[in-house]
Amino acid sequence: MSNKTPMTQQAAARIQSSTATQNGGTVAKGSFAAKAQSAAAKNSGNGKQGGK
Repeated sequence: MSNKTPMTQQAAARIQSSTATQNGGTVAKGSFAAKAQSAAAKNSGNGKQGGK
């Protein structure tokens, strides 16, 4: 049994910052950092829901 911790905005920001630092300031579409940001937005209730 695994325990899952939801992605937070703060954790996603750290991941994105680190990725951007390593890649000359860019974060590629579809990268782990981009997916982390998307998951954090959904977990905080700010993600797109039903096309709204």
